[in-house]
Amino acid sequence: MDYQAFYTEVVNWINQVNQLATKYGGMESNDFWTWVTMSTGELCEKYNNNPIVIKQMVMLHEWLEEVYFGSKKS
Repeated sequence: MDYQAFYTEVVNWINQVNQLATKYGGMESNDFWTWVTMSTGELCEKYNNNPIVIKQMVMLHEWLEEVYFGSKKS
């Protein structure tokens, strides 16, 4: 597996998260979460569901959930 290519895509994915949160009006949007879920799965499939890819993307999805629910408490 090309780890450098994967982690470059992770950085790009995080940047897209920020752009799409703005585009969809924040993390409240179902469209935003649909994109997060679909793109997470697509990236995992692109790298043949390599365990490190799955763990990385699950961690990022959980991180977004923590940010979202943390902002709801504030």
